[in-house]
Amino acid sequence: MSDTNTIGLHEGSASQLAEKLNELLANYQIFYMNVRGYHWNVKGPQFFELHAKFEEFYTDLLTKVDEVAERILTLGHQPVHAYSDYVTMSRITEAKDVTDGQACVLGTLQGFQTLIELQREILSLASDADDEGTAAQAGDYIREQEKTIWMLNAYLG
Repeated sequence: MSDTNTIGLHEGSASQLAEKLNELLANYQIFYMNVRGYHWNVKGPQFFELHAKFEEFYTDLLTKVDEVAERILTLGHQPVHAYSDYVTMSRITEAKDVTDGQACVLGTLQGFQTLIELQREILSLASDADDEGTAAQAGDYIREQEKTIWMLNAYLG
């Protein structure tokens, strides 16, 4: 009996990666809802600009939610799919009743910073496990989100 999964990764490593990816999934789900709320509720002189930008962000986040869940399945594990679990597992907390444009941008910036932190942890685990698929996914997300962080910081001055 082999100790590797269907894609040739050591099962212990795949399990550890799936657990960390489920944590990432929880953070993506909470962050997605936060950004969706910013989109709906933002007020102020930058409304039109921020409303459109938040829609761009949440659309991309929703795509990544699906991709992360599918990576967990590819590793041979089950993605967490209960919102109550997301709330418990996430480092990102729910943002409630945020309407100020600057506060919404700051919440978005902090969310992306948390995602990058988690994705770097996953990148390290994936590298140790010779899991090129997970490493590539995490690396792509990090590269893209680092640029977004730079832009959000520029926006905030």
